[in-house]
Amino acid sequence: MTKIYIAGHRGMVGTAIKRRLETRRADGEALELITATHAELDLTDQVQVRDFMNANKPDIVILAAAKVGGIHANNTYPADFIYENLMIQSNVIHQAHSAGVQRLLQLGSSCIYPKGASQPMREDALLTGTLEPTNEPYAVAKIAGIKLCESYNRQHGTDYRSVMPTNLYGPGDNFHPENSHVLPALMRRFHEAEASGAEEVIIWGSGTPRREFLHVDDMAEASLFVLDLDRATYDANTEPMLSHINVGSGTDISILELAKMVAKVTGYTGTITTDPSKPDGTLRKLMDVSRLANMGWRARIDLQDGIRETYAWFNEQSENTLRAK
Repeated sequence: MTKIYIAGHRGMVGTAIKRRLETRRADGEALELITATHAELDLTDQVQVRDFMNANKPDIVILAAAKVGGIHANNTYPADFIYENLMIQSNVIHQAHSAGVQRLLQLGSSCIYPKGASQPMREDALLTGTLEPTNEPYAVAKIAGIKLCESYNRQHGTDYRSVMPTNLYGPGDNFHPENSHVLPALMRRFHEAEASGAEEVIIWGSGTPRREFLHVDDMAEASLFVLDLDRATYDANTEPMLSHINVGSGTDISILELAKMVAKVTGYTGTITTDPSKPDGTLRKLMDVSRLANMGWRARIDLQDGIRETYAWFNEQSENTLRAK
């Protein structure tokens, strides 16, 4: 029986990973899935994490827990983003090692790369330039997580791996009007505009920045693919101090093109206007996913199909909320 602790099992990615592991268990794989809600375990509390690891003794830890948000949230709460993510990673990784956990998978973010990194961004672009100012505190925390894993591997011989996803979306996403990422934020805005009959939707920035998007189910599949790689294969395709792996679709789209795609899916037919006075963020963020492709994994969910599926989920949740009132 393999005991797997999923930190952040209620988040979008953690939920998707848990679903996939539950399918494996139903198919006969001997797995025990360990989870804890925030009310049961505060990952920023070192003592709580230590006691939890010692009590449960997992064989594998999947670190999908993080404080995340879009440009507005990162600009408004920079101290929260750097502190909470540093504490979560430090506590989980160190206490996992202290409890004898040999295998760990940490999920990071594409924002670790410099603002001016060559496109598409290769893993070796890490620490080669200045970070995007709007999310620098969060990015610094995620870089620290990579280096924690690498350092424990070098000093203690553990097998701690890191995957860096591009912008994720899908069922379970955060659709908060202020604290969500670009795709769910657009989906909510166009949904509400269509429902109210609004003639115009204004989107932040110039609309020209390009972004890459990956469905959360693809991310869950890729995460377990990397986790399952034998040590020799993983080591042969990485370096001790450059061990993280990019996960993405390998294609990108402009924010304005994305807005038009979301508008079409939601049925909105009004005018889409850009607001260049708002920040654009990095002009382009496309991941080089050749490292992962060379190991045998590629994304399979088309963006438009994924948006359509996510919007169906969003509507279902709205209906459930209304029925519950």
